[in-house]
Amino acid sequence: MAFLLLAAADGARRALRTSQNWPLRTPLVFGIGLVLLAVPAGGVIAYDAARDEAVEEMLLDRLDKADKIVTAADGRDFDAAEDDYRTALAIYRDLGDDHPGSKAAKRVPDSLSTYYKSVAAPYDAHEYCAALAPLQYLRTLPGSLGKDRLGTLATWPDDRLATSLYECGNQGLGAGSTAGGDEFGELLRTFPDSDQAGKVEPAIREAITSRSSGLKGSDPCKATEELRSIGTTAKALPDSAGDGLSGDAANAVESGAYACGVDEFRDGKFKEAAKTLNDFAGTYKSNGKRDRAKDIAIAAEIAESRPAAGRSLPPAKSPGGAKLTYVIENGGPGPLEVLYTGPTTGTLKLSACGGCRTYTNRAQGKKACLAGKGYPNKTLHLPPGDYHFLYKRDASAVGGVRNNTEGSKIQPGYRYTDCSYVVTGGGLGDLDGLDGLNGLNG
Repeated sequence: MAFLLLAAADGARRALRTSQNWPLRTPLVFGIGLVLLAVPAGGVIAYDAARDEAVEEMLLDRLDKADKIVTAADGRDFDAAEDDYRTALAIYRDLGDDHPGSKAAKRVPDSLSTYYKSVAAPYDAHEYCAALAPLQYLRTLPGSLGKDRLGTLATWPDDRLATSLYECGNQGLGAGSTAGGDEFGELLRTFPDSDQAGKVEPAIREAITSRSSGLKGSDPCKATEELRSIGTTAKALPDSAGDGLSGDAANAVESGAYACGVDEFRDGKFKEAAKTLNDFAGTYKSNGKRDRAKDIAIAAEIAESRPAAGRSLPPAKSPGGAKLTYVIENGGPGPLEVLYTGPTTGTLKLSACGGCRTYTNRAQGKKACLAGKGYPNKTLHLPPGDYHFLYKRDASAVGGVRNNTEGSKIQPGYRYTDCSYVVTGGGLGDLDGLDGLNGLNG
């Protein structure tokens, strides 16, 4: 460029020395020199503009790439799409950090708005449990992008997350041992002053009320399990928020446990009924239905081996009138427990017969019982009627013994003696069962 300036100056000097016949030559020479100077200066400007435009296009391409990643991730499960979302976010962050004045950077806010909506898509679809993880993720972004850059997006997920925690927790109430508790607990800890947090207590109370009414329905066992789960949820709420609720649920569970056992008995699920009602009697010792539960559990245990004993619930009260003597003797080794149900229900235990042995056949056992050797015995006073008995001998004292059941019709005018002995089978040492003698006149 220095050379061009010198050439222009020399041209002007030469023009001044020439004849006056060329009055326009000097201006012309200066004009030519200016044109010569303008050409290289314009080239520099054009080059810089082209370079800047190329950079802008490159940055816009990067923005477009990130936007396409977000579009492709939209609608996918968040766990599967999270890495893609993070990749797109890194591009947005780099555009803002490294090229803040670029066209691409100026479009990043709009892209972030689309990004947030894509991540939170399950919320808009009312899939509140599925919305928890993506909304929790969005709440972490102000820490990496900065609140100033995000603007209103910084708090955009908050109300949506509070709503999702409430709805998901409410949907899960009663569905499992801790269902609903995690979501409600997080809601109360994270958004304690929110409208959604204020709905937790009424929601749990309503759940307890609705399940309690279900105890009189067709499936009290299911209602009881749900009440037990709701009580666990209420008890786990922070800051003792559910103390009163857990107590209400526990009271409902107590009623439900009894209702469930009775329902199982009526459905012929005798093993389950016996366990449910025995657990009830062992847990709620001051409950007014405890004795009734024990009677039904006894009948259920007998009915498990002798279904006729489970045709109907045992009578709630023993009938009045005369009672007949019924003596039960233990003519076998090991202690003996006898369960009975009929017009009245109960159980008794007899100590082991020290000198008793097992027999190879029933005839030997009956003969020994008829001999009246002073076996351990107890006397029952029973109203007349049909009875079902279950004999349970301590297997550890004899080895491999099976329980035995039998029926007996008790009629007025008789004194009954029932002697239980043990018979081994086939000389193999296996106990063939227990037997009893009914109606031995005394």
